[in-house]
Amino acid sequence: MIPENRPLSMVAALATMESMISEQITNTGSVMANHGSIQTPAQTQLRQNGSSNGGPSERKRDLRWRPAMLHPASLRVLLPWLTSIIGIASALCLVIAWFPSTVWNTPIVSSDAPAHYYFIRRLLDEGLGAALHLWPHNSFYPPLFHVCAYFVIKIAALFGVQCSIYAAFNITWIIASGVIFPSGMLVLCRYFLQRWNRGNPISRISQASSTPESSSVSEASNVSNQQVSSAVNRQYNATFDATFVLQNLIGLFVPVLAVSSVCHPYGLLNAGPLIAFGFATSLLPFLIAATLRLFDAIAAREHIVKWFVITAVAGVVCLVAHPRIAFTYALILVPFIVLRLPWKLILGAFIAMCVGAVAFVALMLTSFKSDRWANPASWFHSHQPFKNLWESISFCFTDGLDGFPAILFALLLIAGTVAAFVCAFRRAAVRSSDSFSAAVSTVAPAFSADADALVSDATVSLVSASDLPAASCSDAADVSLSAPSEPSRPRRNDRLRDVIALMAAFLLVTLVYACTVTLVGALPNIISSPWYRDENRIMTMLPLVALPLLVIGVNALSECVSVCAASASFVPSASSFSAKNSASSVPSLSFASAVSSVKNVSFASNWIGPIAAFLVIAILAVSAQIVCPSRTAARDAIIAHSSLNQSDPNEQLTEQKITVLRKVMERTGTQATIISDPLNGSMYAETLFNASMLYPIINARTDVPSVPFGKVETAFASGDGQQVLGTVCPLTDAPEYFLTMGDQAQSLQSFPYRAQYDSFHNEELIDAYVDGGTLVKVADYSQYGQGWALYRFGCAD
Repeated sequence: MIPENRPLSMVAALATMESMISEQITNTGSVMANHGSIQTPAQTQLRQNGSSNGGPSERKRDLRWRPAMLHPASLRVLLPWLTSIIGIASALCLVIAWFPSTVWNTPIVSSDAPAHYYFIRRLLDEGLGAALHLWPHNSFYPPLFHVCAYFVIKIAALFGVQCSIYAAFNITWIIASGVIFPSGMLVLCRYFLQRWNRGNPISRISQASSTPESSSVSEASNVSNQQVSSAVNRQYNATFDATFVLQNLIGLFVPVLAVSSVCHPYGLLNAGPLIAFGFATSLLPFLIAATLRLFDAIAAREHIVKWFVITAVAGVVCLVAHPRIAFTYALILVPFIVLRLPWKLILGAFIAMCVGAVAFVALMLTSFKSDRWANPASWFHSHQPFKNLWESISFCFTDGLDGFPAILFALLLIAGTVAAFVCAFRRAAVRSSDSFSAAVSTVAPAFSADADALVSDATVSLVSASDLPAASCSDAADVSLSAPSEPSRPRRNDRLRDVIALMAAFLLVTLVYACTVTLVGALPNIISSPWYRDENRIMTMLPLVALPLLVIGVNALSECVSVCAASASFVPSASSFSAKNSASSVPSLSFASAVSSVKNVSFASNWIGPIAAFLVIAILAVSAQIVCPSRTAARDAIIAHSSLNQSDPNEQLTEQKITVLRKVMERTGTQATIISDPLNGSMYAETLFNASMLYPIINARTDVPSVPFGKVETAFASGDGQQVLGTVCPLTDAPEYFLTMGDQAQSLQSFPYRAQYDSFHNEELIDAYVDGGTLVKVADYSQYGQGWALYRFGCAD
């Protein structure tokens, strides 16, 4: 960063010197970017001749040169893979360590868990053909998670391992949460990091030095300036290495931070569990990254078909996982669409969104009958806000973390966003600065005229903004972006657009979350309706926007720290300048002063920013694993709900109910149809003991004429024994049974259609059917619970 009190002439001189350095290095020979050495054409020819002649000295020098050249290149290839593997493996270990150990052989006891187990069981019974109609009423349900669990069981069977439905369910969830999601977040964050650090001065100079024109200069000129150029190139490599290593160090902790928040993936396993939506959320980062790559391809007008196909495939996979993920996808992508696409494509995208919204409204109107559609304020009438505005906003800014990690995350997010915005805005401002460009263009011709004289006298002007860290937000650093290596490329403010888009996406997610947990009324209901006004679904969006914004912000803070450190060490003395031409206003440095000025930007100034960023991210990642009461509470809730030692004997599953269900299966077998209120826990017998329950889930649809659920409920509630037998007996060729096992579980009282099963635990009605012969008691389980018994319908065999 150039201090504001430095004279404008000095700014112009430094900017011009930076351009001269690029030119000088271009005319010096082949700059070895990974090694920092310069090979002149004469030296290259001499080395080749020595190799062919078998000269011992040349062979020895060749042996020294080759490892030095290969080692950095290998490091650059291996380091991203190494950090990725370590980061993802760490995330997987954290997920496995968190996972409740009590649900590997028994079910997760919750409202939606029996349905997911049933879907896997149906795939096992009927094959993959059932994937398009998993519901008991044969309607479509997103099958991708359950198909993956099905393949887990089949693959285990190939190795002679019997994998239960519960184990396959857990393994699939762990892979999705501990491997797929952190990998996707790593891909997404690295995409933004690559765009942020793209086009830095160092890569430009390295490109310029490898052009064919660089080999056409005289050997005398190369030898004269080899030491100076080597010093410059070593400094560039040190700076570039710092940026490169920082990207990979941040990438090391991205997978860990991705699984550190209760927002995702842990929250959805405890709520519902909303397995299919959570699986789609874990896949979504890949779709977002592919879409953004497609936007890049459209802007560059190359590889459009390739990235369109990749995006389309990723989109289909996410939709098969859960179609409602399209709302999350659209919400996050809207700012990027507006800022990065041509206006025609923006218009097309919004037309497609409007068509999708109309289709969604039509689906809701036809699928769910209600007299409240015309009054949005009455939607979700049972929903009650449970957070104030400050709590909802702070939850978003902390990404759902707790305690010290939450405070650190919020501070880094805010400070990093400000730093990223300032860096991006200053770069955009410098590019469009007419006064600065005019100063550069005024000094440049005189400097070019003196170039040959400077070379012959072994003097070079080496003090430039490029000696600062590669991707800095300083004014001078951006001057090098006008280097002639890419003259035809449009100057797009990628940094500024990315920062604004990420900020806008984060604010949109915060708005939806606040509407869900804090605000009431028609507008909040409309905004949050695509996610059922459910906090658990909406908070899964937070890591998708907060983590990339944090990564960009930490990278920007690292740049600012490095720039400040470099500015402090970069203080060329006024006595080192000499007027080479009285007609020129460009100061120049002698050879010794030039090398000394390059070395002034010390190793520490290049690495202090990355080291500081590494330490901060490491502290955040580690502390998030130590202070995590929300994640611990989610795990404890799953364990508590799934425990068979319940104080309430009417809860979904208890030791007594497991015993009764086992005895029932011993009596009826697996082919007989058993009718019972699923809310008393009998639905778990479907997957626990391979029973054939008429109601294997709590929300079997009664409004579908092709299935018997509604007919059986209506007939049983009628009190007419003949109607009951006429409805139940034709269901299957096997016997039909009726099981009473207490009242509905208290934990399922939030189910809105629970009243449809009231007749199944109406003792007076049941006694009437027994007296009339419609039901015949075949087993009494009253020692386990009052009124528990198994009846057989009096059908004629």
